[in-house]
Amino acid sequence: MHHQNVAKVTRGVSDGAEWFPKRPGANLVGMTRLAKPKPPLTRRQPRGTRAAYWPLQDAKARFSELVRRVKDEGPQHVTVHGREEVVVIAADEFRRLKGDRSGEALVAAMQASPHRGVKLEPTRTRSHVRDVDL
Repeated sequence: MHHQNVAKVTRGVSDGAEWFPKRPGANLVGMTRLAKPKPPLTRRQPRGTRAAYWPLQDAKARFSELVRRVKDEGPQHVTVHGREEVVVIAADEFRRLKGDRSGEALVAAMQASPHRGVKLEPTRTRSHVRDVDL
């Protein structure tokens, strides 16, 4: 885009200035946008390695490479409009993080408790029963 084709449009807000092309309806576009999109998040990596952040469009276009890098390098972050939205992880790592839902950990913790011998008896109170006409 050339600088002579760009007009500065403000909406009367101190930080609301944005740049839009000079064309019919440019002011309408300016009124519908609240803020400029933020630049993509990047993380500095040692030389020779790729960043673990992928814009969504790149992740979709190179999905096989993304999956390979998850296996070889670990979690990969996918950004949408510059914001981190999802992290792709290996299935083994997901299962490890998800944990076992069988309750084995709870049973093991209760059996290892020093208060294992304490008897827990529920207290029951007798309540009156109402007669109900049906």
